[in-house]
Amino acid sequence: MADIIFDGIGKRYPDGYAAIANLDLHIRDGEFLVLVGPSGCGKSTALRMIAGLEDITDGRLIIDGVVANNLAPRDRDIAMVFQSYALYPHLNVEENIGFGLRVRGADKQVLAKKVRETAELLELSEHLKRKPGQLSGGQRQRVAMGRALVRDPKAFLMDEPLSNLDARLRGQMRTEIARLQKLTGVTTVYVTHDQVEAMTMGDRVAVMRHGVLQQLDTPRKLYDTPANLFVAGFIGAPSMNFMAADLVAVDGGIEARLGSFCFLFDRDDLALRPGLSRSIGDRVIFGIRPEMFTPVEHSGSAANTVTGEVVFVEDLGATLLAHIDIGSADGSLREIGHDGEGALSAPRLRVVLDGQMHIRAGETITLAVKAGNIHVFNAQTERAIRD
Repeated sequence: MADIIFDGIGKRYPDGYAAIANLDLHIRDGEFLVLVGPSGCGKSTALRMIAGLEDITDGRLIIDGVVANNLAPRDRDIAMVFQSYALYPHLNVEENIGFGLRVRGADKQVLAKKVRETAELLELSEHLKRKPGQLSGGQRQRVAMGRALVRDPKAFLMDEPLSNLDARLRGQMRTEIARLQKLTGVTTVYVTHDQVEAMTMGDRVAVMRHGVLQQLDTPRKLYDTPANLFVAGFIGAPSMNFMAADLVAVDGGIEARLGSFCFLFDRDDLALRPGLSRSIGDRVIFGIRPEMFTPVEHSGSAANTVTGEVVFVEDLGATLLAHIDIGSADGSLREIGHDGEGALSAPRLRVVLDGQMHIRAGETITLAVKAGNIHVFNAQTERAIRD
């Protein structure tokens, strides 16, 4: 096991494109860290740098206290699991798991013992004599993991290993990989574009965008206190609703005006987020998660409520995902996209409701949300407004 440190790491290609920019990241010994972000954000490049498959342009990569910039991949004692299983079809499970040790000249008795223990850990003992073609997708992925586990490496690197599995198997394998990591205690870096995988598997999650680390924190803190507009929109499913608002000082606190709707932050709210008081008069971006709305009886223009028309309802069984238009004819209310852009003429909220509710398209609904559940971002910097 080992800790892995990115110390001002940069990766720039000959054409000038910067895949990674000044990345500072400390992956702790024994930690399960997930790198997540959209395609092209640099997460796989960062993983390949650890493995020695990508050259480093700037900074230092430190593995177990040793600067590894110029170390050959085989000298780093790193095991990698790829998106494709990369199993040898003519070898059985036992031979595939032990292949790496066998080519390194491991003692036969030691090899057999390690393969047996690894197969037992992965619940593959009954399949040791089978070929990959006789296994399910989940079993083949476990064999690929076994080939990495049997080596007792300093760290595991996993590059979207579940992308080729169906939804049911992905759910099973998420649990399996997280369980195995806890059992072995090996430092693990896991790359995915799926924020559900990131939130359910990682001890900590590093959110990346355009080669820049946006936020590094526990899954719960990423959800509760996103650092900026991008993280807020990327983490959470369904994604957060964003709307432009203006902050105005009123008796007893600050009022946020969103078209014809208003939300009041009282003195208790402001004590928790003093940065709001310094943003009076500014245009801000409101963020409200779909699950934070509560249906209420319509009561005119009550504060901290919005009223709109149900456009479409997705029945998800335990919950309903309602799409609700709350726009005004004068265009005074704007919906904002995840990247701070993308105004729509009719702002539409995504709202998660109880699956037992009876609601249909065309109905009018009023929704309340507590001020403490509203995220506020600076419209210029896109940073969260808190302290």
